[in-house]
Amino acid sequence: MAFADSCKRPAGSSAGADAPEGQRKYLIGGNWKSNGTVESVEKLIAEFNAAGPIPANCNVVIGCPFIHIPLCLMSLRDDIEIAAQNCSLTGTGAYTGEISASQLKDIGVTWVILGHSERREGFGMAGEDSALVAAKTKKALEEGLKVMLCIGEKKEEREAGTTMEVCASQLKPVADVLSKDDWANVSIAYEPVWAIGTGLTATPDMAQETHANIRGWVSDNVGADIAAAIAIQYGGSMKGANAEGLLSQPDIDGGLIGGASLTMDFFKCIGAVPSA
Repeated sequence: MAFADSCKRPAGSSAGADAPEGQRKYLIGGNWKSNGTVESVEKLIAEFNAAGPIPANCNVVIGCPFIHIPLCLMSLRDDIEIAAQNCSLTGTGAYTGEISASQLKDIGVTWVILGHSERREGFGMAGEDSALVAAKTKKALEEGLKVMLCIGEKKEEREAGTTMEVCASQLKPVADVLSKDDWANVSIAYEPVWAIGTGLTATPDMAQETHANIRGWVSDNVGADIAAAIAIQYGGSMKGANAEGLLSQPDIDGGLIGGASLTMDFFKCIGAVPSA
């Protein structure tokens, strides 16, 4: 029996109608980054478990630190999927310190976040370039994980008017290695780097413009059917106070939420999902 199958997670609950056939479901992801103690995570799980129903037209995923994955798989409500925040390029073997996609899948993880701007930039170590992110994405998909693929521009790139050029340069290596079938298990998380953790956020109109351009790039370079189906999340300081305005836009299909996902404000974001 797999570890995840042996865990008796509390049942979640849903409300409202599911997304009609052919319509994209919303995807609300939480990224806890390198935060949380056992005590604080247990408290947050208890709060999430008591938070009430999740809209039926919305999938919810929590990206927790590797160390807290077993705790989440054992005790977080069963209508919230678990993501890792990274995985290795390799399979299993003599790769000290690495955690492979197959190991994550084996324990019960269903998603992985790849290409996050913090990992692209590096933090006291070399950052990950787009070719590496693409190779890791392909490996994760081959091992049966779904991928939240992060892309986005820095402040100076936004000011120079090169936002879409940057996003395209990050998408192209992925498009070069994925099959059309692979894209069914990918979401794109657009994260304007200048808005992450700064308190700044793109206006709904600014975010919608970039999301529409990303969808257009996917249509032109991967396929119109893929573009119509893929969820594009907004990842620049979404919180309860601004989620409704962002999620009301036609090409914003959810969020990848950092700081707010460590509090009950995360469920305010979930509650802002438009009805089906």
